[in-house]
Amino acid sequence: MCGIVGYIGDKQAYPILINGLKRLEYRGYDSAGVSILNKTVKVFKKKGKVSDLDDFASKKDTNGTIGIGHTRWATHGEPNDVNAHPHISMNGHFILIHNGIIENYSRLKEKLTDRGYKFKSETDTEVLANLIEYIYLKGKVTAEIAVRLALSKVVGAYGLAIICKGEPDKLIAARKGSPLVIGVGE
Repeated sequence: MCGIVGYIGDKQAYPILINGLKRLEYRGYDSAGVSILNKTVKVFKKKGKVSDLDDFASKKDTNGTIGIGHTRWATHGEPNDVNAHPHISMNGHFILIHNGIIENYSRLKEKLTDRGYKFKSETDTEVLANLIEYIYLKGKVTAEIAVRLALSKVVGAYGLAIICKGEPDKLIAARKGSPLVIGVGE
């Protein structure tokens, strides 16, 4: 079962995200990943346990105060590093993690492929990241509006955490048929 953790604030995001993912381990998963935004997008993801991810990222630059983390139970694509979340849109504008299933992902993927989008993974999540980016760029709208418009085209259930590189002061969350809890603290 998948789990999502997100953080935006004044503290370093990475330790908060890793600790959050460790608390979700009881749910079962096959891979884990974290993305941090700090002028550049950093993505660390690994097949296996959260401890494997933490070992992998331990020698890398994890600085940043906004990030998202995910434990994945594969539904689209085999459990591996490439299919692990987070996923980055083709042009790097959006970073996304997703719980649930997008039932019409193959149709959406076909339309995006016709518009020049390339895919690295076998996941429905990467399709959604690219759909949001396509709407964002073509419509010249805010990240929030791009997410809303993209989700109006999605059939399925989801819990999402999304970061837009061009709007680094926001962490976007959305849900349909999947639980979502948001905490706000001082």
